[in-house]
Amino acid sequence: MLRNGLEPWHLLIVAIVIIVLFGSKKLPEAARGLGKSMRILKSEAKAMKDEDSGQSTAAAAESTPAEPAARVIQAAPGETVPARPAAETNPAR
Repeated sequence: MLRNGLEPWHLLIVAIVIIVLFGSKKLPEAARGLGKSMRILKSEAKAMKDEDSGQSTAAAAESTPAEPAARVIQAAPGETVPARPAAETNPAR
């Protein structure tokens, strides 16, 4: 059964089960929420990558660490909520 992997009819059964569980009215809303979550995840991963590369070059240039700039979470395109400062989870830094 798992030898050939997923067949097209397996995907059809999964789609039917999802429609039955969530209902056809809530699927677009769930997809929209998933898209927003993915955008936030990508922007946070990019910010962490930029922060890491910026710290390594700044550490090489200066011997004393500077106060890190406050991070701001940007609103997704089309949202009415303005950008807000990110909450610090590690106060020791």
